Amino acid sequence: MKRSTFGEFDGAIFAKAAAASTPGDTLTERLHRDLKSAIVSGRLVGGTRLPSTRQFGRQAGVSRNIVLAVYDLLLSEGLIASRRGAGTFVRDGAAQPPRTQGAFDPRVLQARIRPLWREGGLTGPIVASAAYDFRIGIPDTRRFPHDVWRRSIAHAARALARDGGNLGPSDGAPALRAAIARHISFARAVACTADDIIVTTGAQQALDLIARVLVTPHRTVAAVEDPGYPPAAQAFLAAGARLHPVAVDDEGLVVDALPRSASLIYTTPSHQFPLGATLSARRRTALLAFARARAAVIVEDDYDGEFRHHGRPLDALQTLAPAGQVIYVGTFSKSMFPALRLGFIVAPPWLHAALVAAKRLADWQCPLLEQMALAHFIDGGDLARHVRRMRRIYAERHDTLTRAIGRDLGDAMTRIPSSSGLHLAALLRPGASAVTLAARAREAGILVQAAHNYRRDRRGGDGLVFGIGQIETAAIDPAIRRLARLVRR
Repeated sequence: MKRSTFGEFDGAIFAKAAAASTPGDTLTERLHRDLKSAIVSGRLVGGTRLPSTRQFGRQAGVSRNIVLAVYDLLLSEGLIASRRGAGTFVRDGAAQPPRTQGAFDPRVLQARIRPLWREGGLTGPIVASAAYDFRIGIPDTRRFPHDVWRRSIAHAARALARDGGNLGPSDGAPALRAAIARHISFARAVACTADDIIVTTGAQQALDLIARVLVTPHRTVAAVEDPGYPPAAQAFLAAGARLHPVAVDDEGLVVDALPRSASLIYTTPSHQFPLGATLSARRRTALLAFARARAAVIVEDDYDGEFRHHGRPLDALQTLAPAGQVIYVGTFSKSMFPALRLGFIVAPPWLHAALVAAKRLADWQCPLLEQMALAHFIDGGDLARHVRRMRRIYAERHDTLTRAIGRDLGDAMTRIPSSSGLHLAALLRPGASAVTLAARAREAGILVQAAHNYRRDRRGGDGLVFGIGQIETAAIDPAIRRLARLVRR
């Protein structure tokens, strides 16, 4: 438990004691009662260091003798303890649970929670260690240039000191919006300017804001890929959308399976999550035609599109849709590190003001220090250099893993073609259980995930998803050989 200092309470106890009194109370009695209440209620936690009697007296505007009398009373009640040379502290265990009038069943109130949240909402990433780590969604932060990032943070801190550290605009710091626009225009051929950018707390807030603004509860039909990215589906569900899972194959989202009533379509066209396929040119054309004909909005999540291993990357859907029916969502979690929690939306003009209003209501703005540091990091060319370096490393891991699966597991699973991103997938032969295999692999020191975990329709094919962000190239071959032995057994 965190140990507090008395100064964190800003003298609230003193002010209360001086302002409120009961007829007949002495000042000693009032101070004792209020300090005791703070300890028993748990506002002053066990281990909190109380001020010296002289300091207490100055803050409360009373004599030191009154403070000594208050401390003596608390000592006799076992609520505080004095340590020679260290001071006076609140005893551990001094807090007492509040008394309630009659029995109360908290389930009465718990029933008011929407079922989505009673079920736990989003689940966090798997946190574990193993000899061979194929977890997905985690970049290799060991190779991130943290020393360069520290210099960008220092540069931003100096700028903030000059500017006074006031609140910035809700759509993001102008310098960062301009830097993002330049970066994605070059790296992903996204057609935009700084005025189109809205900075968000990661891609998840971007999806949440879009859902808040575009979903009409119980009416909006949101089509999502299946298997797909669970947090996106849950963001739409939380806003009250009617969810419609749509199958994917080795060409990406099956456009012909889209419901005619869909007004919101979520897709990961550059690198389908989690199967890894790239939405084919034929499907892209069909998807944009569907959106035009049905006045639907496409949410394009380009979470790791910068890491293309082979061939020329296809243009973003947003680039191909001049009518403004595509909302582009990006993040720096994969290209930098997940803890940064900065992402962005490229919003069409008709939607921009509404998303900014939703962002202002949610948290007003993203932390300005990190925004300014990221702008400096991008404009100095440091992000581009890091991405180029990691692209080579990830490509080597991707190719090594592809060869290993084909060589050692080719008779047990079929790899889904993938040429980009930080993971790839392979489907098991019919009748095999990826969930069972993943559990046995974990016991053998191999962390790998079942595609089944990302399906809403459990009747689909089963497979394994292999991340390449945490495993070194040299560890891939022995990991796959060990996994192949498990499969044969």
